[in-house]
Amino acid sequence: MSTVLTNFETWKHFLADRVSQAKKMGLTEDTIANLAFEIGSFLDEKVDPKNDEERILKQLWDIGDETERKTVARLMVKLVEKS
Repeated sequence: MSTVLTNFETWKHFLADRVSQAKKMGLTEDTIANLAFEIGSFLDEKVDPKNDEERILKQLWDIGDETERKTVARLMVKLVEKS
């Protein structure tokens, strides 16, 4: 996944593909948002930001509480759905 994270546009396309697959499998919006939150938590703990966009997201993630982090995750899902 490291090459996916190098470029933010590539990451957005990767995430959009995964969201599309999840919808085709019948996962609900809430389930997809929860998975996005779990992915965000994993990335926060295990992956160093590779670009400016990821650094900003990490800063927002780090200062947010759980509810705010879930909002960030939902917004990322919405962002890639609209792209």
